[in-house]
Amino acid sequence: MKIAILDMYNNVPNEGMRCLKTIVGRFLAQKDVVGNYDIFNVRAENKLPDLSYDIFISSGGPGNPLESGEDWEANYLKLIDTIFEHNQTNENKKYLFLICHSFQIVSRHLNVGTVCKRKSTAFGIMPIHQIDEVQDVFFKGLPKPFYVVDSRDYQLINPNQDIINELGIKILCLEKIRPHVPLERAVMAIRFSKEIFGTQFHPEADAEGMLRYFKQEDKKHFVIAEHGEEKYHEMIDRLDDPDKIILTEATILPNFLRSCSNK
Repeated sequence: MKIAILDMYNNVPNEGMRCLKTIVGRFLAQKDVVGNYDIFNVRAENKLPDLSYDIFISSGGPGNPLESGEDWEANYLKLIDTIFEHNQTNENKKYLFLICHSFQIVSRHLNVGTVCKRKSTAFGIMPIHQIDEVQDVFFKGLPKPFYVVDSRDYQLINPNQDIINELGIKILCLEKIRPHVPLERAVMAIRFSKEIFGTQFHPEADAEGMLRYFKQEDKKHFVIAEHGEEKYHEMIDRLDDPDKIILTEATILPNFLRSCSNK
């Protein structure tokens, strides 16, 4: 089993790649799994895999997900289109998981809805609400709602129902309920097809990395300035809760990898 991790961080220091390598490494270390993974630095080096890989995981990343016009973006979207096309005409499917920045780029590319800048940054450990009574297989084992690491300046809203119906896309989750905020709730998870899945949150995030992140002075000051000191300490407390991001990190991507390996 060959796994390609697409690094979309543009050489910006982050916890996401460490978390992805940990999850994938843990999966490949199982005695009934044989395979390897390679990392492709998409934005900084314009490096992309070919279709000899079985599974593709495309990371989150910083910056604007709207059209850049850069060479890496054209090549990246060509790969995404090729995976979709391959799955329509071949029995041996290719599997793709899109995270946050990647999710936004592909959603914009497919015209799934409106990708736009938020009025303010979404940052913290937030509840995510499933909108279907039938739980998606990748969420099996998670409560309703479940908790995730949400870190983004952009959002996907206003689903394009014509495109959704045409492509057979299924919207699975929306962001937290905010009755006091008169704004549309963002789409947080999509099954683009049987083989292609995406989340606008970070399912790879672990407690270790988030604690290190929250302890950075600039991040601490940002959360306190935006949400208050009580909210900051609530976020820190949630890191150790086994029913929150610890459970999410142990569920969604591992379920995805197991599902791919069972095909």
